[in-house]
Amino acid sequence: MKTFLTAAALGLTLAGSIAATAAEAGTRSRSVSAQGAYGHGYNRSRAVTRQPGSTSVNRDIQTNSGRGVSSSRSANWGDGSYQGGASHTTNNGASWGRSTSAVRNDDGSVNAVTTRTRPDGSTGTVTRETSPY
Repeated sequence: MKTFLTAAALGLTLAGSIAATAAEAGTRSRSVSAQGAYGHGYNRSRAVTRQPGSTSVNRDIQTNSGRGVSSSRSANWGDGSYQGGASHTTNNGASWGRSTSAVRNDDGSVNAVTTRTRPDGSTGTVTRETSPY
């Protein structure tokens, strides 16, 4: 019985390490379609791409009635810096999003700037600086 449990634990550990490796790099995508009575329904898709130092996600949902939204998010990091953001666009043309850039300075402080764009086209920017202490 002890040998069986050890082998099972080893198998779970191996499966977990293979899954972790697969999730670390590459692209995974999924599409779902749900259709109901009287023409109601939607189609949804999602694609995730991961690489060392970057990731991106694209999503789309469209209803049978013509409504929908497409979204994308991305992030890149490395060497003490980060850049990321998101954008969303509806079928009627409304769009909004945000972007962030951050850098770690030699003294350990961090400077970051986030800009948000609203559906009406207006923008807002927030600048932050954190000290290392």
